[in-house]
Amino acid sequence: MSTLITIIIATTIVSLISLVGLLTLSMKPEKIDRLVLPFVALSAGAMMGGAFLHLLPEAVDLIGTRVFPIVLTSFIGFFLIERVLHWRHCHHGQCDIHAFGYMSLIGDFIHNFIDGLVIAAAFVADIRLGWTTAFAVALHEIPQEIGDFGVLLHAGFTRTKAVILNLATALSAVIGGVVGYIYASNSSAAESILLPIAAGGFLYIAGSDLLPELRKTSVPKHAVQLFFIFLAGIGIMVAAAMLGID
Repeated sequence: MSTLITIIIATTIVSLISLVGLLTLSMKPEKIDRLVLPFVALSAGAMMGGAFLHLLPEAVDLIGTRVFPIVLTSFIGFFLIERVLHWRHCHHGQCDIHAFGYMSLIGDFIHNFIDGLVIAAAFVADIRLGWTTAFAVALHEIPQEIGDFGVLLHAGFTRTKAVILNLATALSAVIGGVVGYIYASNSSAAESILLPIAAGGFLYIAGSDLLPELRKTSVPKHAVQLFFIFLAGIGIMVAAAMLGID
């Protein structure tokens, strides 16, 4: 199977996660919190582990310590994009409405397009690294898409229209994957640039978006449970590294 076909399959799977929002329609907010927060913790750990144990080591092998200024620039860039587009990956069903939901759609489109670029860069470097990266992105998409679906409903979209628009923006990951593959295939420097950019994005999303959600838990028992789920996310990436899946 060619690398391009594999990228398309992986990004399509990630895009279809946008349909997870449908599962929350009949749930109470309290139950959604219990469902979503463990995924937030797991995805935070997987993204941290993916950045430090997979993406960064691969990038350092390619360009050495020059990788770190690129990671820092990527981190700053993700912060700037979030501020400009007012991204809000809320996870509690009570999200601010941005320009009647359309700003949310624009932000999601760009975000998912970047996800596709990240996944493509990883697959071009190594197919095992690609699947590891796709797994980390997929875990992050679950809580994000539940929040995004809620935003569209609160913005006044019908359930059918919310599903269609959410899926349409999610499919931009496939476009990003194809564009990333073409770029990486035609530029010897693409892989060495895209991998640290991906690492910076993982660190920003996990550090500024996901982990703050976990700190909001006031019940000690739940906090401890989420902490160990977070460690489990890192553990998955540790196990993948030990098995040579990088």
